[in-house]
Amino acid sequence: MIQTTLSPDLFRGTADLEQTAHGVTPHRLPAEVRERFADGQLMSMEAQPSGTRIVFRTAAATLELVTHPTRVVYLGADRPRGRIDVFIEGSRVVSDELTGGDAIDVDLRTGSMTPHAGPPHTTTVTLPGIDCRVEIWLPHNESIELVSLRSDAPIRPDPERGRVWLHHGSSISQGSNATAPSEIWPAIAARRAGVNLHNLGFGGSALVDPFLARVMRDTPADIVSVKLGINVVNLDAMHLRVFVPAVHGFLDTIRDGHPDAPLLLISPLFAGIHEDTPGPGAIDPASLGTGQVRFVATGTPGDTAQGRLTLRVIREALRDVIQRRADDPNLHFVEGTDLYGEEDAAAMPLLDGLHPSPQAHRVIGERFTERVFAPGGPFG
Repeated sequence: MIQTTLSPDLFRGTADLEQTAHGVTPHRLPAEVRERFADGQLMSMEAQPSGTRIVFRTAAATLELVTHPTRVVYLGADRPRGRIDVFIEGSRVVSDELTGGDAIDVDLRTGSMTPHAGPPHTTTVTLPGIDCRVEIWLPHNESIELVSLRSDAPIRPDPERGRVWLHHGSSISQGSNATAPSEIWPAIAARRAGVNLHNLGFGGSALVDPFLARVMRDTPADIVSVKLGINVVNLDAMHLRVFVPAVHGFLDTIRDGHPDAPLLLISPLFAGIHEDTPGPGAIDPASLGTGQVRFVATGTPGDTAQGRLTLRVIREALRDVIQRRADDPNLHFVEGTDLYGEEDAAAMPLLDGLHPSPQAHRVIGERFTERVFAPGGPFG
């Protein structure tokens, strides 16, 4: 078997690679951002390589990827393991559920964390033995160290990239509740549209941060989208007076690096707990130990007179932002409730109160493709 060096030219959707005890870890935020804004939640999410792929060509018949995953286990909550999806010439041939690796057990009642060490995981793939394009999608919900990539024939980078779609959003964009990395809604949309996804969806951390706008400004891209709102509400992070200029500034910074690229602003999907009730959000204590954690809003329903934010208030504010930037012909808007609305919530409930089901991820991805990538759409 030939061991291939895991070099940056094999990766899509990463900012850099960090040398670690077991091998290399792909990061979605640059090292200087990780050092300056080392928030624990953000660091945990950016190290989960949602949308990250290893892409190459090979005539090998056998391929082995050895990894060392690390997952967070919430005691009393049933959460699926991460997966590695392998595509050959665009068709998925493997969806390999991770085993082993390290784990951090979190007791949601006490906040205590207990680490456990585990063995590496090996994903084995049978290939056709003729020259073909291989895409390996890394897990969207576990961090991972890449130990080795082995094959029985040489591997070489695939220079073909196509249009790069740079997207930023919350845990929904990262893929919470999706069952596989190629089944998160941005991946579904990207694959259907034939574009190269660079996913900056971070669970709990779509907070209109200036540093994230600078990362997007400096990341090469042909088309750009930003989905904002839910994390601002469930963290109770801003009032309306602060939120609106922050969004304008976020878009201004992106425009500094992408002055003419199609830029899409997406308002929040439907989430009943925060439609009319401000945050902060919290875990419902009654759901602990049931296998399905649920979230609740702890604010006062209708308390918006002093600028408190709900999802309805944010959607109205974002529509106003778009109207006031009418001088930008390449700025577009999609209402999140057109992707997942109240009727969808009745048919495909948010089982935890916040995050779409696997079925809903697929519906959102398909609708996004139809509205945004179709001829005449913002990215058509």
